[in-house]
Amino acid sequence: MENNRRNFLKKAGLVGTTSLLATINPLTGLAHNRSEESNENANEINDKLFEVSILQTTDVHCQVHAHDELFWENDKAVFRKTGGYAHLASYLKSYRNKNKNTFVVDTGDMFQGSELSVETTGKALVPILNELNYDLYLPGNWEVIYYKKAMQTLLGALNGPKVCANMYHDLGDGKRGELIFPPYHIWTVNGVKIGFLGYTDPLVPLRQSPNYSKGIIYTKPEDNLAHYVDVLKNDEQCAFILMVAHLGLSQQIHLANLPECNGVNYILGGDTHERVRVPIQCKYSKVVEPGAFGSFVGKLNLTIENGKVVKDDYELVEITANKYKEDANMLALIKSSEGPFEDNINRIVGYSTIPLYRYFVVENPIDSMILNALHWKLKDIDVVLSNGFRFCPPRTTPDDTGNIPITNGFIFDMLPVDSFIRTGTITGKQLIDWLEKELNNVFAEEASERFGGWVIKFKGMKVEFNAYSEKGKRVTKVMVGDSLLDLEKKYNICACERDGDPADMLCRIKGVLNAKNTSFTLHSVMKEYLEVNSPVTPTPELNAKVLDASQNLLTQVRGVDYQFR
Repeated sequence: MENNRRNFLKKAGLVGTTSLLATINPLTGLAHNRSEESNENANEINDKLFEVSILQTTDVHCQVHAHDELFWENDKAVFRKTGGYAHLASYLKSYRNKNKNTFVVDTGDMFQGSELSVETTGKALVPILNELNYDLYLPGNWEVIYYKKAMQTLLGALNGPKVCANMYHDLGDGKRGELIFPPYHIWTVNGVKIGFLGYTDPLVPLRQSPNYSKGIIYTKPEDNLAHYVDVLKNDEQCAFILMVAHLGLSQQIHLANLPECNGVNYILGGDTHERVRVPIQCKYSKVVEPGAFGSFVGKLNLTIENGKVVKDDYELVEITANKYKEDANMLALIKSSEGPFEDNINRIVGYSTIPLYRYFVVENPIDSMILNALHWKLKDIDVVLSNGFRFCPPRTTPDDTGNIPITNGFIFDMLPVDSFIRTGTITGKQLIDWLEKELNNVFAEEASERFGGWVIKFKGMKVEFNAYSEKGKRVTKVMVGDSLLDLEKKYNICACERDGDPADMLCRIKGVLNAKNTSFTLHSVMKEYLEVNSPVTPTPELNAKVLDASQNLLTQVRGVDYQFR
C-alpha cells in the first residue's frame, strides 16, 4: 500500500526524496511536516463541544477601497457602499476576537484588477494582504497575469501557506514536473484536524492570454481528487474536508456531483463572483461562493463534539462600509502604498450620466461604453468585439457636476491589461460558428462545458439567440449593419490582442485574415473617446437579444436552487 502511494505521488510530481508526510515549499525549498501544522490547543482531542469558524474571501481583484456595490432586490438594481480592505480588516479582527478558533482563507484573484496592482506588478498588495493575516491562500486564474515567476514571488511573499493540487511545473516537451504548491493544508484545532485541498481553474491557458501561464501545466481536479481525499480522510484522519477552489460555480457544482468528490464536505469556491447565500447541496458536497471585490465574507461555522463535526452553518456576510469602521493600521498602509500613484489613480478622465456596472450576463453599461469607444475610433470596422469580463466593481455616485466621474483608476479597473487593438477580416461563416461556440461556453447544458466568463460583447451586429437551445443551434438571427449575415461575405472586425495568441487569431477566432495590430491601445481609445464625448450615456443597445431568458440575466448557473442577489 505504501509503495502504491509513493508511486502515485511520483507520477503526480509531488515527491522526490521527501517523506510522504512532508511537503517541499516551492518558494523556500524547505520541507514542513503537515502533521505538525497545529495550534497551541492541538495536543489531544477535546471531548467537549466547541465551534470553529472558516471565513472566506475571493475575487477581490485589488479593490482596496470601499466601493459602490450592486444588489438585485425586487427586480431592480440597488446600490450600497461595501468592501475595502480597511473595512474588511475591522471585520476580521472583531470576529477573531469573538472566536479564537477562526481560520481565514482567500481563494484567488488577489493580484489583478487595479491601477495600483499594474503600477507595482502586484507588489503593493503583499503588505496589505499580510496585514489581514490570512491563514491560507489559493492562486486564482488571474494570479498569472504577471507571468509564472512573478506569481511564485508574489505568493511566496505572503505569510500564509498556499495550496493547489493541479498546477505543475512544465519541464518542456509535455513533461510534467512537481507541483508548484503543496496540494493540501491541515488546520488542527483542539486536537481535531480540518483538511483544506486546493484546486484552481485548469482552463487558464484557454480563457486568458496563453503567455501568462507559460511554464505551467494544469490538470483537471478529478485526476487526483479521490487520492487526496483518501489521504486526508484515512492517512491524516481529518474530521472535515474542505476544497478551496477557483473553478467557477458551474464547474464546482459539476465537481460536487462526481464520485471523485465523495468525502469532500464543502467546496469553498471562487472565480465567477456568484453570491451563494444558502449552500447548494450536491450529490457529494455542499458548494458556496462569496461574491467578489471584498463586498462579502463567506462564514462557515462548524460545531465539533467528541472529535466529530456535528453541525455546519453558513452565512454570507455583507461588508457594509457604514457598519464596520475602517481599521486605522490598514488605512495607513493603503495610503502609503497608493501614495506615489494617488493623483493619477484619482484623475478624472470623463463622466457618465448613468450607473456603470458589469453584472448582467448578456449586456451591461461598462462594456457598452467600451464598445462605443472602439466603434467611434475605428470607422471602417463592421463588428467591434470585447471580452465577457466579470471584474470591475460598479461606479454609481455622482460628484458636484451631477454626473458620475470616470477616473484613470477606473479605466484600469475595467481593463487592467492595456492591450493593443487588433483588426482583421473573417467570413460570415466564421463569425456564426464563433458565436455558437462562445454562447455554448456560457450556456452549455453540461456544467463542465461552461467557461467562467459571460457572453462576448459586440457592436455593429445584432444577434438573437436562445440561451438554452442545444449546442450549435442557439443563434436564430444575425444582422451586420442593416443586412442579414452573409456566410460567404467578408467582414472587418476588431478586438484586443491577447499576449501569446497566434498572429491569425482574434478574440478566440482562428484563421483571421490580414490580422494586424493598430497603433493605439484600449486605454488610449477610452480616454480619447471620453475627452471628446463626455458625459456619456452607455445604455445597452440589445445587440445581443436572448429569446428564452430574461435580458437581465445575472447568472449562468441553472438546474439548482440559486439566485444572484
